[in-house]
Amino acid sequence: MIHIDIRPLWRIRSGEEREFEFRLIELLAELDVSAKLTQAAERAGFSYRHAWNLIEEWEKFFGSSLVTKARGRGTTLTPLGKRLLLAGRRAQARLAPELANLASEFARSLNETLSESLSTLVIQASHDFAIEGLARISSAAGVSVDLQYRGSFDALAALRRGECDIAGFHVPVGRMGALMQQRYGECLPMDEHRLISFVTRTQGLIVRPGNPKGLASLNDFCRPDVRMVNRQRGSGTRALLEFMISAAGLDRARMSGYDNEEITHAAVAALIAGHQADVGFGVQAAAAQYGLGFVPVCTERYYLACRAQNLDSPAIAILLDQLRHPTFIEMVADLPGYAAPDPGAILASFGSVAAAGAAATPR
Repeated sequence: MIHIDIRPLWRIRSGEEREFEFRLIELLAELDVSAKLTQAAERAGFSYRHAWNLIEEWEKFFGSSLVTKARGRGTTLTPLGKRLLLAGRRAQARLAPELANLASEFARSLNETLSESLSTLVIQASHDFAIEGLARISSAAGVSVDLQYRGSFDALAALRRGECDIAGFHVPVGRMGALMQQRYGECLPMDEHRLISFVTRTQGLIVRPGNPKGLASLNDFCRPDVRMVNRQRGSGTRALLEFMISAAGLDRARMSGYDNEEITHAAVAALIAGHQADVGFGVQAAAAQYGLGFVPVCTERYYLACRAQNLDSPAIAILLDQLRHPTFIEMVADLPGYAAPDPGAILASFGSVAAAGAAATPR
């Protein structure tokens, strides 16, 4: 089995040219949380000495400090250190899904050439923290998983065309769920498909720490002093936001930044953390990842769809087992705003998606 990992390469010129070491971003991220270099080095997989050497090496290159030590405050990031951390995080959040998709396509092509008998479970899904975890857990359990990030509508269309085995999408609980259901129903004839209960997650306003502008609802997106960042067209989160904006009678033309798009929740959070936007709509886990504030707006049920005739295939059977395993449930519990009330339950009716707490019958 061939696995491919494609990563960005930074070449930085400042008198001389050097290839940037992205592990420095991991170290700065841990240091930003703990303010203790010993702890940060350990969590990032460095020795204490190597961590200091790496910091000093890049401080010399930039000609400015990345960290500062103060009695009683520990080791904290300087403005340059914070900017470098945010730049690295934003690059990762924006590029990682696209690079993962490309690597997945290359690996699948090579593996199919080398072994015609190799079976790969192809998952196309709206970007989500729990789906990343499920792919890792399933791969460790012996399932070859090809995870490709697509907007919810694109993923369901791909499933219907037979281009993937599993499609991931999300539906809000309550009144908005009925509206979203109609949109999804156009993509997915339920007489041929089944839904697998996956997780619930909280969506809301991602704001700066402490919510300094007092943002409380979508109405605040229209304020002249507020800049927003949006998700890309075709994503389920973008569709949900547009439904809510229309329901509230708000004018998109008054929303500064409405056309500024990012393809992941993490990329939205990264822009806000970098003070390049004031607010975005996304999941609570993305806000927590960057130490940002969060104003909950709605709960969603995230589903996995598959063709009914494939439910008994070996790969999907293993996937269902992993969904019900304590390892997966514990992983979800560690994600802020997430829960897994009935993972692996099979829904035979698309209509049950719109109802909160829909009855599900485990297989």
